[in-house]
Amino acid sequence: MSQAGKVLYVIVCAAGPAADVGRLVALAQDEGWTVQVVATPSALDFIDADALEKQTGRSVRSRYRKPGEPRSPKADAIIMAPATYNTINKFAQGIADTYALGILAEAPGLGIPVVVLPFVNTAFASRAPFRRSVESLRAEGIHVLLGPGQFEPHAPSSGAGRTDAYPWHLALDSLRREDL
Repeated sequence: MSQAGKVLYVIVCAAGPAADVGRLVALAQDEGWTVQVVATPSALDFIDADALEKQTGRSVRSRYRKPGEPRSPKADAIIMAPATYNTINKFAQGIADTYALGILAEAPGLGIPVVVLPFVNTAFASRAPFRRSVESLRAEGIHVLLGPGQFEPHAPSSGAGRTDAYPWHLALDSLRREDL
C-alpha cells in the first residue's frame, strides 16, 4: 500500500540500533512515506544527523522550534525506535520534558497512531514499572512491539551484539496492519 503524501515521524532514542535508523527511514520511504526524524537529546550522539537530513531532505529535530522557524508537517503516524526503558516509561506517564516526548504525549489525544519498538534488556523488561508502562500504553491503543514474534529483550550487557538484527521492519508492518 502506498503512503504517498503521508508523514511518518521516526522518534529515535539513545540505544545501540539508533546508529542504523536510516534503515527504517529507507524502508518507510520505499513505501511512500515522507519521513521526519525526531531525536531525543541523548540520541543525537548515536545518530548521523547530517546523513539523515540528506536522506530525508528534512532537518533532524530534537528541540522545540524557535518563533519564526518553520513547523514540521503534521504526523500521520509515529514510530518510536529504538525505544529505551527511560523514554517508554516517561511516555506512559505523560511526561513531556523533551520535544520528542512532547510529540508522543500529545499523539494519542490527536488520534495519531503510535508504534513503539523497544530495545531493552531482560533486567529492564522484568521491572514492574516497565511492565506497567507497557500495559498502560497498550491500554491507550499504542502498539508496543514487545514479546514473542516482536522485539524480545536481550541479556544485560549483550545489546551490542543484537543491533544488526534489530527488527526495524516490524514497526512498519504494524502500521500496515492499521491500514494507514
